[in-house]
Amino acid sequence: MKSSIRVAVALAGFALSVSAVCFAQSTGEAIYKQKCLNCHGLDGLANSGVGKVMKVKPVTDAEVRKMTEAEMVQATRNGIGKMEPYKNNLTDSQTRAVVAYFRTFLK
Repeated sequence: MKSSIRVAVALAGFALSVSAVCFAQSTGEAIYKQKCLNCHGLDGLANSGVGKVMKVKPVTDAEVRKMTEAEMVQATRNGIGKMEPYKNNLTDSQTRAVVAYFRTFLK
């Protein structure tokens, strides 16, 4: 009996340590990697195959750089150019988080 309790406690500890690693990644970063990475690329430079085909503007583009955070949130919600709208797929909080993460590429 004691041995099965030890195994259960060990497994619970392992599960908690694995989940802690998952939570270490920010919500914005996780959403970006899931929803935006294919077109915008790992660093926002839109140098992926899909990004090039769709002619996605990189974060270094003057038009992108001048966008305010609010404008980027609206573009994410409603779509812009060939980008699909995410208003039905992301909550307001998730949208703000992914935009905040994307804006880290501006620095």
